[in-house]
Amino acid sequence: MKMNGPDHPITNQTLLELGTQIQKRNSRETEEHNTMEAAVAELERVQNQILERISKLELTYLPQNDVSAAVSVTTSPQSTSDIEAHLSNILRSNSVNHFLFKKVPADYYDWSLESRRDILAAASIDHLCKSIVLVNTQAPANVTDCSDRNNSKYYVVVVQYTARFNAETVKNFLYSLNNGKIPKKKFNLRLAPEETSINLTGYEHNAVTCIGMKTDLPVILDEAIVKLNPDFFWLGGGDVDLKLGIKTPEFIKFVKPFIVSCS
Repeated sequence: MKMNGPDHPITNQTLLELGTQIQKRNSRETEEHNTMEAAVAELERVQNQILERISKLELTYLPQNDVSAAVSVTTSPQSTSDIEAHLSNILRSNSVNHFLFKKVPADYYDWSLESRRDILAAASIDHLCKSIVLVNTQAPANVTDCSDRNNSKYYVVVVQYTARFNAETVKNFLYSLNNGKIPKKKFNLRLAPEETSINLTGYEHNAVTCIGMKTDLPVILDEAIVKLNPDFFWLGGGDVDLKLGIKTPEFIKFVKPFIVSCS
């Protein structure tokens, strides 16, 4: 092919053709990119469906807590007052004396953290915490329950609302906890489906607490909460409209959580 030169000037027609070719190429690349994004989204949707189905099957065989351990519920109290009385009894029976329940308005979660702090009389917004249920999506086939707290299928993590949970640090912690005997790729903690969380804990979304869960889930407490001053933090109280404030050392002594820097 001869190059354009004095005898072969670049004409407007040539530029137009080049522009058309570039537009077609860009259009084709955009279409391919969109197709790839759609495929990834569909893959994620199918994966989530599979995980939820697996969770349902595993829950069928998941052992429940022994009632005598005073950390499970045999019935599901309906009223806020029943829940408060039930959980208060569990706490006092386990030498937890510095705790407080507070009922909040139905639109509590529409409020700012500052407004939530004020109604609870919390020391700061950093003292407002939540409990989330995680599932290890890459656990070996023989790990289907919580019988081994060092290598459990499910965990409850307590973190601050002001913090950003870091699943990678939990992955590294569990890998070290098992002395590297389990490949790191076998730890992949993700938020459990809501239905799974309810079945495991007995509590609905925004009501989850580590006290009185249906299943003896191992608990991970973010180290940042342990460092709070004063050492009294707030979390879910078993009902969406009920919050539990508790002295940190007493919570740790009773729940016996793993303390991990995970935010």
